[in-house]
Amino acid sequence: MFGKKPSLVGLDIGSHTIKAVELEASNRGHRLANWGISAPLGEAIVDGEIMDRQLVTDAISNLLETRGIKSKTVVAAVSGRAVIVKKILMNKLSPEDAQQAVYWEAEQHVPYDINDVSLDFEILGPAANDPKQMQVLLVAAKKDMVLSFSDLIRDAGLQPAVVDVDSFAVQNALEANYEFRSDEVVAILNIGSEITNIDITQGGIPYFTKDLQLGGNTFIEAAQRKFNLAQNDAAAAVRGENPNLDVTPVIEQACDSLGLALERAQAYLRTAGEAGQISRVMLCGGSALTPGLKEYLQRRFNVPAEIANPLTRVAYDPALFAGQDVMKVAPLLTVGIGLALRRLGEKK
Repeated sequence: MFGKKPSLVGLDIGSHTIKAVELEASNRGHRLANWGISAPLGEAIVDGEIMDRQLVTDAISNLLETRGIKSKTVVAAVSGRAVIVKKILMNKLSPEDAQQAVYWEAEQHVPYDINDVSLDFEILGPAANDPKQMQVLLVAAKKDMVLSFSDLIRDAGLQPAVVDVDSFAVQNALEANYEFRSDEVVAILNIGSEITNIDITQGGIPYFTKDLQLGGNTFIEAAQRKFNLAQNDAAAAVRGENPNLDVTPVIEQACDSLGLALERAQAYLRTAGEAGQISRVMLCGGSALTPGLKEYLQRRFNVPAEIANPLTRVAYDPALFAGQDVMKVAPLLTVGIGLALRRLGEKK
């Protein structure tokens, strides 16, 4: 009656913790109804692979019960080596004809048997240099992984409505909260515990997407080696909780592969004539607040770098954060917010 729509829960199942975000939508926008972050999962998830299903399902159930999240309909996301995101060129076709043709094209680009993958695509528009061709974003994930992931969510007593990709969820969250100029080339980095999702976009189009085996654990291990620390002490130092240790040089060295990956992506896009030079870097995820990380990227690329706030345009009651610094929590909720913004039938 009042334009209020059912809430959706974005469920971000990371290798370190599980994040749940419940958003309510109305004609006036979105409101954060609830959120929660689980206790650390230990080694239950490694490199996107679930090693201890019972521990993960229990963690999901306990998180939603503890936080009082009643909605059972969730949107989740996958990432890692079993997920392939690739932009390809195809002869110009209608969306209906492309539905069949894309499977033939996918066989040339996906290193798995096409019958073993779940496939989706989106037509991005005409090719830059050939009006007879079109750009298509191809997304493939190993079918057994998607089915196993969906079954795990059901085992937790929930109903998976959509299975998305982490990097797209992040882009969705930021585009809902920020205004981006059509000429801006934005490098969005979702830095988790084990994996960093890289997404380089312009005008809402993801021109480059890659998962890099780098994250908070990389920084912790580097600090352990450099200062001969126990894991807990190294983790505290990386979080900036030890004023006697300057971990910035260690972080910068550990991030060299990230900087190199962005430079190579930028060179590729410029050579292909698809996108210009990166003009803005946005960080989110559990390790985005690592001291020195934002400054390192800002210096290396000589562009503004910022910690993203996915609650910029989402209403919320400050009491939900119980005195916590919202800007220290919000970056961790980016994937969950992007997922909870999804609606069935929508590509984004």
